[in-house]
Amino acid sequence: MVIRAGHLMVMSLLLALMLTGCAKRPATTAATSAPAPAAPPVGTPSTPEPAAPAAPSAPAPTPTAPAAPAARPSPKEFTSIAALRDVFFDFDKYDIRPEDAKTLDANATWLKTNADNLVLIEGHCDERGTNEYNLALGERRAKATMNYLVSQGVQANRITIISYGEERPICNEKNESCWSKNRRGHFLVKPR
Repeated sequence: MVIRAGHLMVMSLLLALMLTGCAKRPATTAATSAPAPAAPPVGTPSTPEPAAPAAPSAPAPTPTAPAAPAARPSPKEFTSIAALRDVFFDFDKYDIRPEDAKTLDANATWLKTNADNLVLIEGHCDERGTNEYNLALGERRAKATMNYLVSQGVQANRITIISYGEERPICNEKNESCWSKNRRGHFLVKPR
C-alpha cells in the first residue's frame, strides 16, 4: 500500500482535530431577546463576521437560595368520603374505561363544588407483577385519573398523587374477581 505524503498529512490533521475536539460554547440558560441572524441562502458564500470587542464583564450574580417548593401534604392528613367513588382498571392497563369516566365526571363535579378541599389520588394494583412494576403502574393509574379530572375543570394544584402498587389490597383472594377490586384509583380529601 502506497500512501502519499499529502494524504498522510491530511489524515494526521483530521486525527488531531478528532482528538482535541472543538471549543464548546457555554450553555445558555435564559432566552435572548435579539432574534437569531438569518442563514444565508443556499449556495451563497458566507463570510465570517468580525469579532465584536469584548465588553467588560459584569460581576457574577450572587447565588440565591432556590425557592422552597410547596410542601406536599402527607397522606395521613387525608380522609375518605363517600361522595368520591373509586375507579377501576383492566389488568396491566391505566386507561380510563367508559364506565369509570362517568364515575370521574361525578367526582369532578363534587370537587368543583367543594373547591376548598385538596384531593389525594392513590394508584393501586393487584398482586401480579413485581413490586417495582406495580408501583410504576399504580403511578400511571393515579396520573391518568388526575389528568381526566383536570380535563374536567378540577385545578391541578389541588391534586396530589401517590402509588401504593400492590401494597394495600382491599381483597386478598387469588382470583380475578378479587384482583379486579384491587386495580383501582382511590380518592381521599382534606380541607385546605
